[in-house]
Amino acid sequence: MARKLEHFPNLVTMFFVRAKERGDRPFLWAKSNGKWVSTSWAEAARQVAALATALKKLGLERGDRVMLVSENRPEWCISDLAIMAAGCVTVPTYTTNTERDHQHIIENSGARAIIVSNARLAKTLLPAAIRTGTAQIVIGIDELRGGQQGALEYHQYQALIAAHPTEPDTMAAHAFFKREDLACIIYTSGTGGSPRGVMQHHGAILHNVNGCCTVISEDFGWEDEVFLSFLPLSHAYEHTGGQHFPIGLGAEIYYSEGLDKLASNIEETRPTIMVVVPRLFEVLRQRISKTIEKQGKVPNWLLDRAVAIEGRRAASGRTALLDMPASLAVARLLKPKIAKRFGGRMKAMVSGGAPLNPEVGNFFQALGLTFLQGYGQTEAAPVISCNRPSAGLKMDTVGPPLANTEVRIAEDGEILVRGELVMHGYWRNEAETARVLKDGWLHTGDIGLIDDKGRIKITDRKKDIIVNDKGDNVAPQKIEGMLTLQSEIVQAMVYGDRKPYMVAVLVPDPEWTQEFCAKGGASCDFAALSRNPDYRAALSAAVERVNKDLSQIERVRRFIIADAPFAIENEQLTPSLKIRRHVLKAAYGERLDALYKG
Repeated sequence: MARKLEHFPNLVTMFFVRAKERGDRPFLWAKSNGKWVSTSWAEAARQVAALATALKKLGLERGDRVMLVSENRPEWCISDLAIMAAGCVTVPTYTTNTERDHQHIIENSGARAIIVSNARLAKTLLPAAIRTGTAQIVIGIDELRGGQQGALEYHQYQALIAAHPTEPDTMAAHAFFKREDLACIIYTSGTGGSPRGVMQHHGAILHNVNGCCTVISEDFGWEDEVFLSFLPLSHAYEHTGGQHFPIGLGAEIYYSEGLDKLASNIEETRPTIMVVVPRLFEVLRQRISKTIEKQGKVPNWLLDRAVAIEGRRAASGRTALLDMPASLAVARLLKPKIAKRFGGRMKAMVSGGAPLNPEVGNFFQALGLTFLQGYGQTEAAPVISCNRPSAGLKMDTVGPPLANTEVRIAEDGEILVRGELVMHGYWRNEAETARVLKDGWLHTGDIGLIDDKGRIKITDRKKDIIVNDKGDNVAPQKIEGMLTLQSEIVQAMVYGDRKPYMVAVLVPDPEWTQEFCAKGGASCDFAALSRNPDYRAALSAAVERVNKDLSQIERVRRFIIADAPFAIENEQLTPSLKIRRHVLKAAYGERLDALYKG
């Protein structure tokens, strides 16, 4: 029988209700000295209440922003909940952010306090905090080396909790926040380059939690769920899907040790639900395929049959009679082994954050693992839709909208979304807010259609934001602008959609090129120059200068040299001198793709 999630007034109340229900049962798990150690629901509630009291005692008031910079760990979840329980607003930021990124977010959000996990992350963060003069309080989860710096007031996380014991029931009784109140500001890349702060209110995230719980309850059965948290919690997808969604379910959350140990973590923790990006599934598919490849003819035959049968089933909607014998062999000999590698109790693997190659989804379905592709944006808290068995799984769609979510297709094909999940706007950015929110509808910038079964299919993207294979948003214009500020480069196009890193097409500056040739006595024949190692090294040095001011996900790792300048005449520039990305991708796509193979 399907369970339904209660209508909570805010995220803080949802947590305290679940904590009281679950009591001393395990909630948050992390590896310590090689062993998984748990924090119970009751202990987490005690720590949330104490830290919330401490934040208030430090002078933080309702509505104040608190920046949170940490890798995934139990303290991330406890800090986030405590910030909200204190009436403040969480501002999660990436651990990979540069000093410049941190400075922009501190200044833009007006964060009065910062919680940072360790000295390594503080090394990049503290100079930005001192420079802005906005933040006044720094709380270190681990010990922060060094003395006082500037006017910042330093505190230790555990000491604050120990000094302010508070009954969870007392804190829960004062959670008077409404669903429309601001819960967090999550920064995401914009077309102008500087990250924009998406204002997610309590109701937006609760709407997502309710919709996701409905999928689990109605299609799989809601039981004692176990999640393995892998994606950065500063990403809206993991913040909702890997933290608040499990809290809504009353689930356990294990924090992965990282990509290199993910396979063993899956076997050890035996998750029932995994929220992951397409790139991870591509890596897992390669590993599974290589493992089976080494096992001889029979396992390879079974894998080939499984994939072929699933392909035909996906196309026709049923398993053909002639495929039944091979399908039975796959079910008996192959699927149990794969299930064991994934812990043996996996209900569903949910893919989101970036577009998925349907072949990857079909591969896992063929091996007996239910694979759900979702769709969303940070501006929608972030889940808009998700595939579900009851609607018919089709890997080239992203499923029907979540419960109580309106989706329609505009005249130009753009996907529009309306409902409580839609943000209230961008923080301190009325112009961008007005551009994407019109008459209550979120203009997603994605082009798509709705099929006869109500499933959304994404066909194109209006906006230029690159979504890498991990689901991170990258604004190409920002990087291109920085590249073309270098004396060696006159034009550039950055490329990396669904890829592990950024690459680029560069047009060298003609005047700089002439000077290079004159100094070195090299021929200024363009074709010859593109193969000249000294010429390429000079361009590489220019790219590296830019990379120093970019975050890890933005850095350009490789490049090719354009055959000719981008021009209106070759249709690579618009009349207003903007690059035509689709034309450049058509011209250079194969060579850019080849950069990922070398």
